[in-house]
Amino acid sequence: MGNQKALIEDILRLEWKSFQNVKNIGARAACQNDFSTFCIMRSSQAQSWSEETLESYRRDLIEAENAGRNLLSEKYGHMMESTSPAEYAKIAHLLPVIASDAITLIEQIVTIIMQWEVELQKKHPYILAQGRPLFSKEDALGVTSLETYLRGELKSFSIRTLKHYLAHVRKLRQENTNGSEIVMRATVKQYGFHSLQEANDKIKASRSLQGSSMTANHPLRVCRQAAGWRRTEPPNAWINCSARFM
Repeated sequence: MGNQKALIEDILRLEWKSFQNVKNIGARAACQNDFSTFCIMRSSQAQSWSEETLESYRRDLIEAENAGRNLLSEKYGHMMESTSPAEYAKIAHLLPVIASDAITLIEQIVTIIMQWEVELQKKHPYILAQGRPLFSKEDALGVTSLETYLRGELKSFSIRTLKHYLAHVRKLRQENTNGSEIVMRATVKQYGFHSLQEANDKIKASRSLQGSSMTANHPLRVCRQAAGWRRTEPPNAWINCSARFM
């Protein structure tokens, strides 16, 4: 556990540095100034990973930085293939080509995690309603689904990290453990809730009092910033931050 904590802290430091260097067209995205939310979302996700996955991803970040790459810029760029195909076509040549064996690993991971997300949505619908829509078919300008976010992030991983991650999610599935529930439990705990059920019930009660729309200051609010990419180096990114992973 101690090694996992140290790995997560190191990853957060490396990711935050990269996130600060993502160039958002028009203006700096508001969520690039929100270190607290960034740490909550990213650390919660990382708590669902194995130490092997964490160590491998940390290596990815270090190797990318040494090579002059920004994995977070690439992550947001890959998302645009679904959210903004026309703009994506202009910058696709700036992104690393994803090998076919990597795509195979990615799709296997996505299949498992999206099954978990559907299960989680059925159990705790009011929590899930505060974040991203689940499926890529719901993508729109300025709105990135969790499925699209997940694919974009996985495309920034090395083959080594993808293999570790796939092995881990398969292990969780065999143990009848929902990895997405681990992430969300860690998230609501950092916002002061004792359980997912408590968080879901309180959000439900809050929405009943205030109407069906989300309040701007809700602790699981969505921070969305939309922009485009230009043909510059490094490319400017379409940042779409959310209370699901950032």
